Parts: sequence; C-alpha cells; structure tokens
Amino acid sequence: MDVKKHVVLICLSFAALTYGQKEEPRWTFNAELGLPVELANPAFKEIMQGLVGASAYMQRKLPLDLNVGLGVKYSYFKINEFSIPEPVFGGMHTGAAYGKIGWGKFHNDRFATDFGLKIGYAQNYYDTDVNKLLSVNPVVQAAFYTEFVTSLILTADEKNSYRWIIGYGSFGRGFNPADIGIQSNEGYDPETFARRTQYLIVGFGYTYYLGVKGGD
Repeated sequence: MDVKKHVVLICLSFAALTYGQKEEPRWTFNAELGLPVELANPAFKEIMQGLVGASAYMQRKLPLDLNVGLGVKYSYFKINEFSIPEPVFGGMHTGAAYGKIGWGKFHNDRFATDFGLKIGYAQNYYDTDVNKLLSVNPVVQAAFYTEFVTSLILTADEKNSYRWIIGYGSFGRGFNPADIGIQSNEGYDPETFARRTQYLIVGFGYTYYLGVKGGD
C-alpha cells in the first residue's frame, strides 16, 4: 500500500511540474543592454574603457529546447585619458551582425534559463581627435566576433519577460595604440598587440513573445 501511495505521489508531482512549465512560442524578439569590461590584450585593457554594449535579435525555438537567431550588436569603448601621457580623445565604435545558436528552457511559469553562442562579423571604427589631425579618421578594421551569453529569465506576463545576462566576448583581432593615433608603443611589448581583444559583459535584457495573447 505504501508503495502504491509513493507511485501516485510521484506521478502527481510529475504532472504538476509539466503543467507548470510555460508553453513557449516559436518566435521571440530580444534586446540586451550591458556594460563591457576589458579583459585581454594588455594595451586594450589599460587604454580602453567599455561604456555600452547593446544587442537586438530575433530568435526561433527548435525541438529539444534548442534555438537559433539572427541579430545586430553595437558597442563603444572610450579612451581612458588618464592611462596615456598623450592627450587623445575618442573611442572605438563597433557594429556587428551575427547568428546565434543556444539552448533555453522554462523551468516553471516564471523562471527560465538560456545559454547561447553568437558568431558573426564586426567592424571596429577608431574615431579620435588625433586620427582626424592625421587625416585617417576613422581607422576601420574588420574582425570576426564571438560572444557566449548566459541569461536568467523572469516573466512579467504572457508576452513579456526580463533577464539578467553575463557574457564573454572576443573580437578576432588585436589592438595597437597606433589605432587611436598614438605614435609610440607606450611601454607595451609590440608582440602583445596581436592578441585578440576580449571582454566580459554584464547587463539586462528584455524579451517579447510573438504569437501569444496578452497576459493579465
């Protein structure tokens, strides 16, 4: 009798869990805004300072909780004037287009997780006052772009949710002080200029679920 009771309780618990999971729509619109923090390439880490990283993408849900998406990204790293002896003002604008593949799941009506890898093509624009004086403004560089992002998601209603994100990204090229117009190595080993620039990004996101009725 006790065994039967346990079996019934397990079945009821499983049914309740299944019922509590949110039925996800196939399409979502997502927007993310965060603060990038420089991690790698010694010169980039010391000279540049991340101010904003923004991303928007459409995503489609696939079987097995997989998802794919297409999106665009913009980021801006400002020159830290206090890290260099020469007065240089400006920064690095980056625009990117990317594809995303990931895995995401609602664990109940209100909470979900999402893990994704973004891979795409980016262009860096070094816009500084010194480059303008040298008549080379902006210095434009193309690079591959990758970013791994983890999201913790809380729903507000049937059509809207908000998320906390943390990501790790990289541009497939290095950084040289000459990119922003500095005419010396600033004490850095030139061999390190080829190291890929990398960053950590922390921020928030918003998701709009397409094709579902509005919540309460």
